[in-house]
Amino acid sequence: MSDVKPPEECVSKADIRTAIDAIDEELLKIFARRQGYVRRMAQLKQHPDEAFDHERIETMVALIRARAEELGLEGDQAEHVWRTLIDWNVTYEKRAISLRLETRNRAGRHG
Repeated sequence: MSDVKPPEECVSKADIRTAIDAIDEELLKIFARRQGYVRRMAQLKQHPDEAFDHERIETMVALIRARAEELGLEGDQAEHVWRTLIDWNVTYEKRAISLRLETRNRAGRHG
């Protein structure tokens, strides 16, 4: 991403679009990496109810919001993005854990 111009050096819409596309690519890579940890977390948790931890979520969102604002990003935007991401993660974990438990139970009945 070193070839991306800083915002103040962009003189055209094309410059800005090029920069945004490069940043989006980096974001996708980061989200994919993050998702690997979510998958691993689902493997470690023993029950679908473990997927939702209200206290952890609220603490995390407050920290994300504060850090975003320190970096010049609107807190509302960061909170919305992270709550969407967290909701998806919780749904994924619940589904993955439930499927693993069902598979284990079926194997136990037929084994």
